Amino acid sequence: MRVFSRFVSLPGLREEFPVFGAVAYLNAGTDGPLPSRAVQASVRELQRELADGRAMAHYERKSELAGELRAAYARALNADAADVALTTCTSEGMAQVIGGLEFSSGDEIVTSDEEHPGLLGALAAARDLHGVQVREVPFAEVANAVGPRTRLVACSHVGWVSGSLAPVELAELDVPVLLDGAQGIGAVPVDVRTLGCDAYSGAGQKWLCGPDGTGSLWVSPELRERIAVSRRGYANLGDASAGLDAGLQEDARRFDTMSMNAETAACALAAIGVLESRGWAAVHEQARTLAARLADMLAERGREPAPRGASTLVSFHSADPEGERTLLAEQGVIVRNIPERPWLRASVGAWNDESDLARLIDALPA
Repeated sequence: MRVFSRFVSLPGLREEFPVFGAVAYLNAGTDGPLPSRAVQASVRELQRELADGRAMAHYERKSELAGELRAAYARALNADAADVALTTCTSEGMAQVIGGLEFSSGDEIVTSDEEHPGLLGALAAARDLHGVQVREVPFAEVANAVGPRTRLVACSHVGWVSGSLAPVELAELDVPVLLDGAQGIGAVPVDVRTLGCDAYSGAGQKWLCGPDGTGSLWVSPELRERIAVSRRGYANLGDASAGLDAGLQEDARRFDTMSMNAETAACALAAIGVLESRGWAAVHEQARTLAARLADMLAERGREPAPRGASTLVSFHSADPEGERTLLAEQGVIVRNIPERPWLRASVGAWNDESDLARLIDALPA
């Protein structure tokens, strides 16, 4: 096993994640590693419910945790908490935006040719239900592809296939831009205003290391008023006691998921706290630096990385992606394969260190 000393880990961060006692976990692009304190926070909420029941104090606690989680997501996005909704996943947020915009037959949505099914599903619904034409172009060309019939650009902030970054020219467009932030928030610096997007949907379970069933949706105040909300219930009404006359929440809470339990919110909040306490700038820099180092190591090993940006994803060639993924897992190295492409993908976080990278390189078949 090779030993490297070029990078210094963030103090105490790796120790927060028990999974590294067993494996080299390089799969945060699917699900991030869970920190111990996040699980402990979830257990405390369940124990409280077990002991105290679930009456008014319980619902007040749920509301408190939701507010704290909303604020934590907002800080990770450099946004105002009033513009952030709580969702169950990236896909839910994107479906809210696309499904709520008014389209006519013949309108066009521009997207890229390497988008995740979580976005493609919502785009297909717009096509099938409203006659929208969905045009797929190379990722680097999405901004240049906007034409007179384009009503929305919807694409990744960080491409899930290769780790490429969305073109900066998106910030200059006059049509709304929806970014899939599943591989962005928590992984790379995000400032929704600087990005120039109108909506940004992110995952809570990936680079923020929270539980499944968590996510966020930022919507600009300008776009918010254009999005119809057909799914209404207690959680997103301004005054639920008004019955049929109850209006929506005035801010982004109108897009909130219908229900999030206390233990899930507490787990997500504690996980974000582990990362936030180290400073987002340091977390982002550590992860991207290690990812770049892995790309260099793979090239030296003869496994040419796919073209990528300054992100935390490193895809690389494999003649048998599924077989090699299984072989690596048997040796304690967790990565994923990219469907329909001859690539494996390693997701490198600030919790990783060079021993994980070396373990991957050494486990690759000749």
